[in-house]
Parts: sequence; structure tokens; C-alpha cells
Amino acid sequence: MILVMIAIMIGSIALDQLTKWLTVTFMEYRETIPLWQDVFHFTHERNEGAAFGMLSDHRWVFMVVSTVAIIGLLIYLFRFTPKSKIVQISLSMIAGGGIGNMIDRVYLGYVIDFIDVRLIDFAVFNVADSFVTVGAFLFMGYMIYDTVQEYKREKDAKNQMAEAVEKQEEQNDAEN
Repeated sequence: MILVMIAIMIGSIALDQLTKWLTVTFMEYRETIPLWQDVFHFTHERNEGAAFGMLSDHRWVFMVVSTVAIIGLLIYLFRFTPKSKIVQISLSMIAGGGIGNMIDRVYLGYVIDFIDVRLIDFAVFNVADSFVTVGAFLFMGYMIYDTVQEYKREKDAKNQMAEAVEKQEEQNDAEN
């Protein structure tokens, strides 16, 4: 599964960097190409902050925090490989997306964004942001599912214990 995690990370980084290269090569800065007017556009933007433009005045703080988080995530993935394949996949997507955007920040000083969903008036984003977001939702979904399953296991165990106690009491009553 380690090879799958590496493939997910490399694939997400490669797809992110390819789409950003295509954006810079074929679009002028701030140019927009409507694929579906007022719904979905490609718009060449530069993001100097965190996700969706937050913390733009604190670039170095964000870069340090992002680097530490990516390194921590990679150490966790490869040193303490989680047992759940969903967790492995989701964290690999988050790491790959984080690395894709970090490449831009280090080499350009900003992140290239181009996916412009105007139907919901959302911030312009990129493929790396998509990998991070989908990975985070997968991870949260798994955590919710796992918590519910653990609750059910505990409830079943308590019910089995109560049944065993009840059965023992019935046996004791029958013997007396």
C-alpha cells in the first residue's frame, strides 16, 4: 500500500503542476475563459495567502506551518502507516495537494489558481486545493463512520454483557 500512497502523492503533484503550467502557458494573468457562462470558468489568478486567499499578509508564517504539517503528515504516513486504506488514501491526497501548492509558494511566492466556480460565488482554486479538500472530506467521513461503528460495538458488548448477567440470574433463580 505504500506504493499506492506514493503514487497518489506523485500523481496529485504532477496533475496539479501540469494544470498550473497549462494555465500560465495559455492564459494571461486575470484572463477568464467561460466554459459555462456564469457557472464555470477558468480564471488565471495568483493566491499569495493560504487556502482561498486567507492569511495573504502572513506568507512566511503560513509557509512554515504548512511545511511542518506536511512533514508531520509524511512521517505519520510512512513511519506509522495507518491500517485503514481510506485513511492512507485521504492523507496521501492531502499531502500531495499540500506539496503541490508548496512548490508554487517556494518557487513563485504565490499559488496559481484557475478553477472558478461562479455558480456559488466561490474563491478561485486549483487541483492541489481539490486534492486537499477531497482528502479532508474522505478522512472526516471515515472518522465519523469509525466513531459510529465503535459506538455500536460498545453498545453490542454492553447488551451481550447484560444478557449474560440476566441469563446467570435466571440460572441462579432456577437452582434455588
